[in-house]
Amino acid sequence: MTGPARRYRVALLGNGIRASLSPALHMTESRHLGLDYEYRTVDLIDRTAVDLGGELRRLEDAGYAATNVTHPFKQSVLDHVTDLSPTVRRLGSANLVLFDGGRRVAHNTDCPGFRGALASFLADGGAEAGAGSEAGTVLQVGAGGAGLATVAALLDLGFDTVVVHDAVPAAVAALLDRFAAVPPPRLLPSGGALDTWLPRVDGVVHVTPVGMAEHPGVALDVDRLAPTAWVAEVVYRPLETELLRRARARGLATLDGGGMAVGQAAESLRLITGLEPDTARMHAHFRRLVAGPDTLAGPDTPAGPDPLEA
Repeated sequence: MTGPARRYRVALLGNGIRASLSPALHMTESRHLGLDYEYRTVDLIDRTAVDLGGELRRLEDAGYAATNVTHPFKQSVLDHVTDLSPTVRRLGSANLVLFDGGRRVAHNTDCPGFRGALASFLADGGAEAGAGSEAGTVLQVGAGGAGLATVAALLDLGFDTVVVHDAVPAAVAALLDRFAAVPPPRLLPSGGALDTWLPRVDGVVHVTPVGMAEHPGVALDVDRLAPTAWVAEVVYRPLETELLRRARARGLATLDGGGMAVGQAAESLRLITGLEPDTARMHAHFRRLVAGPDTLAGPDTPAGPDPLEA
């Protein structure tokens, strides 16, 4: 006779997160794993002043096992934790805090999430250039918060050279400073010469908001890429951005933003529960979620807002 299901209460802290897909992703997969798992959002966008340490303490006191953390708190949350994972020490940002008997342990699942998604894409023949010691040159367009995680993933995968471009030169300088231990030519700034680099790279990773529903457009000219180049995206709303649409029209191999979204959620579940999520099953569920609002009806409906106000 089996005992009661293991129970977890998990939150998501951030601004403007009521439409997040994380509750549905976490709770549906946790049911497949046989868990009693509740995931609720704590949207702080309307708070005039946020006491982040107080929010974490409220969740701890209410018996929560963990909280995911998103914009704009991925860096400021580090002032309110007791322990940093090696990845957080490397990147200086976190998107998950585990509550462990008075300890708050910060993790970053964006980096392993993207790394795993890109590695699978390359290994499955998504591009002619695979990961390894002779993997060639990758251009990353975007040096914001998510760019820290994706650059680390690219370096981990063994690409010979990672070139970073951003419309704001100071953002590139800050990112390179964070990875100062990685000398050129492994990690280079684009020098503002985006169009010059495009024909020379084996792949492109796009890490800016351009292409989101609220920020339509493209951040680079795919027509300048070599016919064997691949394009990876982190934007997932819409799942097919204009960048990916143009790349696919040219016959280029592409990885959509669902790879990172699902990868970081699966890694969070793994750290919270100690169990191994089925990433293929989560990818299928994710695609149903982004297909349209009708797919949010029924058992996959995300839990409501602030868990301490419900």
